[in-house]
Amino acid sequence: MIESWRWYGDLDAITLDEVAQTGASGIVTSLHGIPYGEVWGAQAIATRKAQVTQAGFDWVVVESLPIHENIKRGTGDLPALFANYRQSMANLAAQGVTTICYNFMPLLDWTRTDLHAPVKGGGTCLRFEAVRMAAFEVHMLGRTDAEGDYPPQVLAKAAVWFQQASEAERGALLASIMAGMPGAFDRYDIPGLRNALQAYAGIDRAALRANYKRFLDEIIPAAADLGMRFCVHPDDPPRDILGLPRIVSDEDDIAWIMDAVDAPANGLTLCSGSLGANPVNDVPAIAARFADRIHFAHLRNVAKDPDGSFEEAAHLDGDTDMIALIQVLLDEEKRRRAAGRADHAIPFRPDHGHHILSDQTRMLIPGYPLIGRLRGLAELRGAIRALEHGAA
Repeated sequence: MIESWRWYGDLDAITLDEVAQTGASGIVTSLHGIPYGEVWGAQAIATRKAQVTQAGFDWVVVESLPIHENIKRGTGDLPALFANYRQSMANLAAQGVTTICYNFMPLLDWTRTDLHAPVKGGGTCLRFEAVRMAAFEVHMLGRTDAEGDYPPQVLAKAAVWFQQASEAERGALLASIMAGMPGAFDRYDIPGLRNALQAYAGIDRAALRANYKRFLDEIIPAAADLGMRFCVHPDDPPRDILGLPRIVSDEDDIAWIMDAVDAPANGLTLCSGSLGANPVNDVPAIAARFADRIHFAHLRNVAKDPDGSFEEAAHLDGDTDMIALIQVLLDEEKRRRAAGRADHAIPFRPDHGHHILSDQTRMLIPGYPLIGRLRGLAELRGAIRALEHGAA
């Protein structure tokens, strides 16, 4: 397996010199300053690749080449957007960057209600709190029909939280949720978020799936021609949010995607944390079923509460059997080597570490600390080496 590290370029306070000390050999990055829908120019890609390679790394995965909201909504000048997307793909392939992680989550890439929840022993983590999310949707956003998405006991606690929360606490909740907006651009206040959600009015699960199918039909054949591998990231969290449908949340969803365009270029980012937040998902079993289509892995763990809340756990703790999952990935690598595949090694990165020690004194991207992810990488590396040794 290829140990890799997500790096946000100029937006990241963590330097590549620091990353080099983690032992990772691959970098997962993107061109975060380019507005969605515009072409990633050949020079911009070459400049980013030079940054990565000159620091001693390989650019192993693009995370991500974002999809414009008009594609997800099925509106606007779609032929131009698809043409721009394919040109960006061609420019990446020309630089030898051929694995692209992406998602099809409408509006929000990921959602948390607390970016600095305390963890036992010190440090903080990302947390999704069902009560606070309900308070936000019902009492702050005033979304029609939001009450139907939560059980009565959660709604009752949400009303109490809202009544007792200060303006500062409500503002912090909005900021936490807005942190899941993709890229470095849009962040909304409450009226702005209402307007953004209105643009999705009438788009249900079936409509979003139809728009996704068109995306796959437009993009995957081009990916195959370029020798690229696309790998969809599961929804985070794997449930409808803000009245928006989520269509990459469980095993059946993934099966639909793989069948929609049945080609090796149409693959999966196996995110154990996103899938693990859905109580119906057996993550190692899902990995085993779709092993031949896994092009990238996010290895992280979550601990779930009965009311639908969850938080980031230590990488080898939490509700997912990480050792069993790693064994599935190692078995798939062995199968690929036996088949003579040059791309047998699966890149992975330690995802969403706890902010511990000096992480807490630096201005770091929430969920992407240095020391916390280094701890996670070390734990995962040890598990991988032990399993490989046992199979030798």
